[in-house]
Amino acid sequence: MDRLLRGASQLGLELDASQLDRFERFYCEMVDWNRRINLTSVTEYEEVQTRHFLDSLTVAAAIPSGILRGARLLDVGSGAGLPGVPLAIARPGLSVTLLEATRKKAAFLEHLVGELGLDTTDVLAGRAEILARDPALRERFDVVASRAVARLPVLAELTLPFCRVGGIVVAQKARGATTEIEDAEDAIGRLGGRLREAMPVTVPGSNVRRLLVTIDKRAPTPDRYPRRPGIPSKRPL
Repeated sequence: MDRLLRGASQLGLELDASQLDRFERFYCEMVDWNRRINLTSVTEYEEVQTRHFLDSLTVAAAIPSGILRGARLLDVGSGAGLPGVPLAIARPGLSVTLLEATRKKAAFLEHLVGELGLDTTDVLAGRAEILARDPALRERFDVVASRAVARLPVLAELTLPFCRVGGIVVAQKARGATTEIEDAEDAIGRLGGRLREAMPVTVPGSNVRRLLVTIDKRAPTPDRYPRRPGIPSKRPL
């Protein structure tokens, strides 16, 4: 895990031996389960360190250090556990919830959390459109993160209802997503958010470039959002 260790240091994250061991086990479990369910097309050892682990850890750059201490973070559409699990490993003070709609992937996440001994991480299986109406989850998270789930006008409706007023949403987007971001500004405002910035980042040890889109939650999300499952994607705000 030398590539991960060097890259994390460039991001201001110092990983100890126990954390590196957890990343190693994460890699092994991901590759093993990938033979049975489709988690990722990226399985080569060095590439996973860069394109999955370090890419996920760039999210920490968009989160103010004051929020990170003791914060509740929700990873919407976690899939193989990205970016939530790398953040949980690298930032032990975080309380992380992994939300995944596909039952088989959620089963992998439950297994992974147990194998890695991530005591402050849990898994929710279900649709964001439904779970965001649960009073125990709605507007309860300090940070809501998401990686490659949907276009930003759709993603805003799936994430902002979970974010508390004063918290932030961080969406990982491709460097060329400028138009997508502009198209989402009206939806973000209607959902109680305001675009703060689109921070360009380069994943350490690679030429992969991202935009970390940060949205401040300024007001409660109106009760009518999110709409029924599937509607945000079919009819974006």
